[in-house]
Amino acid sequence: MRTGMIGLLLVLEAATLSAQMAPDTSYDRVILGGHVMDPASGLNAVRNIGLLDGRIAVITTEDLRGRDTVDARGLVVAPGFIDLHAHGQTPETYRFQSLDGVTTSLELELGTADVAAWYRERSAGEPINYGVSIGHIKVRMSVMHDSGTVMPVGEGAYRAASPAQIREIATGIETGLNEGAVSIGAGFPYTPAATRNELMAVFRVAASTRTSLHVHIRPGVAGLREALSLASETNAPLHVVHINSAALAETPVMLEMIEAARARGQDVTTEAYPYSAGMTEIQSATIQDIYRTASNERLAELEWPPTGERLSRETFERYTRLGGPVVVHTNTEEMVAAAIGSPLTLIASDAYWRNGSGHPRTTGTFSKVLGRYAREAHSLSLMQAIRKMTLMPAQRLERRVPAMRHKGRLRVGADADVTIFDAARVMDRSTYREPSLQPVGIQHVIVNGVSVVANGRAVDGVAPGKPVRAPIAHR
Repeated sequence: MRTGMIGLLLVLEAATLSAQMAPDTSYDRVILGGHVMDPASGLNAVRNIGLLDGRIAVITTEDLRGRDTVDARGLVVAPGFIDLHAHGQTPETYRFQSLDGVTTSLELELGTADVAAWYRERSAGEPINYGVSIGHIKVRMSVMHDSGTVMPVGEGAYRAASPAQIREIATGIETGLNEGAVSIGAGFPYTPAATRNELMAVFRVAASTRTSLHVHIRPGVAGLREALSLASETNAPLHVVHINSAALAETPVMLEMIEAARARGQDVTTEAYPYSAGMTEIQSATIQDIYRTASNERLAELEWPPTGERLSRETFERYTRLGGPVVVHTNTEEMVAAAIGSPLTLIASDAYWRNGSGHPRTTGTFSKVLGRYAREAHSLSLMQAIRKMTLMPAQRLERRVPAMRHKGRLRVGADADVTIFDAARVMDRSTYREPSLQPVGIQHVIVNGVSVVANGRAVDGVAPGKPVRAPIAHR
């Protein structure tokens, strides 16, 4: 009944806005002659779009007038891309992501321990929309007084929490949700000392608030089985982050496990990024536990980004003392293709950038999916690719964050978040040695009606991005 009422209200809102648009209306901006592709409605045709007051006011075959015009002839007009898993969340990374077509960037895995402060830090405005989870890792670091900055390196990773500390962690997560956190984030490999009782406490908070829990699971089938079990026992909504990175050679099997869980009625979703190497902090538990005593052959899986060198025992120990991100070459292109092509996965970048360097997925994820997987490999259609980048992430969040019902769609009344690209040219260019190279083919990106990318170039001095936030609890 509630879902039906929401749908009725959206239809009435669209009809009202459309009726208000007289034939001679002058819009803030019009997008003319583009091939509009909207996964929600199935619209797949040339249309003109009028934007007014940060919303889509009309989609039509009729001529439109506007104070500003975007010529989209020969280009695809899609809903703005929504990235559920993007670390960094700085003006620099927002700019990188906008050039890749992203209009909404969310940090939902690592998250933060202080949701209110996180949003205050960005209150002056950002180029694209932004949001954050309340992070189990970050709250645990605070409760356990861990000395790490990005990831736990001491008691936040390696000390079991007492019953009182578990209650304090759960309370901290509840506080973050009351402050409007988009979701709950967790990373089991980064907190290996967290007991099942502690994890159950986190899942119970997710279940009681019907909040999706975005989890970096432990590697392999056993890791997914653990997360599915916790979610099943508590009835918590589960989102498994970067399934290709967690599953590696077991990707097909683990996708089947998620599909079976969904068939049983579990609320579980997952995501993938289109790269065969990951990146994380070299000092983190997930790296130290695996590679601290590994052979030189195994250590060669690790690449130090500033130099491009593969690590040995000597360099591993040296860079561990120094600290910083490390590239982890453990996957294959075949497993990445299996994850990207699955109807279960939405696209999320796991963007990673620190001190002027990072992973190429920060700048190239969405363009790579469009260019290499949709156009070249034909492993999914263009509409399917767009759906994975827009409608699917919006739907994952909209129960907790009602504002997401206005994103990921091109319809009258939706937020004017629009990405316009050349389907024949779009392609990533960034590499592990040159991760900041912007893609080609992303021509225009509009956020809340304002251009942040025009003719393939970032627009300076604009900050139309708004906070994506759940309703704040009033006390």
